[in-house]
Amino acid sequence: MNVRGEFVWPVRVYWEDTDAAGVVYYANYLKFMERARTEWLRALGVEQEILRDQDERMFVVRRVETDYRQPARYGEELQVVSRIAERTPARLVFRQQVCLAASGVLLVEGMVEVVCVNALTFRPARMPGWLQQLLDR
Repeated sequence: MNVRGEFVWPVRVYWEDTDAAGVVYYANYLKFMERARTEWLRALGVEQEILRDQDERMFVVRRVETDYRQPARYGEELQVVSRIAERTPARLVFRQQVCLAASGVLLVEGMVEVVCVNALTFRPARMPGWLQQLLDR
């Protein structure tokens, strides 16, 4: 796990993730990507509730693009690969891929733009300096 370049987070497909045919419901890929971004922050030592409570900052999704290539099925082991493609003091753009863990076959890829906002007003805000420094390493 390289948290500053590429972050890989494993996920297994559970019954609750699928439709009646045992295929992952399309919106659940966004949940997998969200969890991977949260775990990436955690691997950096950042807990989102602390960021919200102590720094009055939080990340919200502004834009998502997804390309569904192949379906995942019940019981499969997947990997969500996340990279920061762009960064400003107030936003991060992630490129994320969901792949089969065993073969690396690409199932879904997406771009997710998150912006930092003031947790009280939801207005755009710069990331705290300590977090920007952490991302610079």
